[in-house]
Amino acid sequence: MDLWDVGKLALIVAAPTLLGAVVVWAPKWCGAIADRWEAARPRPPEPFGPPIEQLAADLRRLLRLHNELTASAHLAMRAHRLWAVEAAIGTRAVEAAQALGVAYPEIARHETLPRRQLHDLLMRLSAAGLVLPARVGPFTSDGRI
Repeated sequence: MDLWDVGKLALIVAAPTLLGAVVVWAPKWCGAIADRWEAARPRPPEPFGPPIEQLAADLRRLLRLHNELTASAHLAMRAHRLWAVEAAIGTRAVEAAQALGVAYPEIARHETLPRRQLHDLLMRLSAAGLVLPARVGPFTSDGRI
């Protein structure tokens, strides 16, 4: 038996093991190559939150609801609903301010904006070009932005 025959015998013995290793490791290698390929490609910018049109529509809807609640609801029900609507207005106003690059007050996760800060933020959003209703409830002395 010469060196050539020993090499063929070693290849015959090792082939099933090598084939099994390729079957097991090939998907992982392909996945790693695909991940690196994807990471190397530039990605288009992704929006930070909802579109500004949706934010503006939500703010207008919430401001109209706030105005209706202040005018019609019974005092016991009005307090809770107004608090909830004002919290939603504040959340959407902060999101709109982030989208427009307008300065906004930093608040903790479960805090709401006081009425004065909410009014100031709505005024800044309106000055930045966001179309809001002319009447905004009791946020101002005369109810107008």
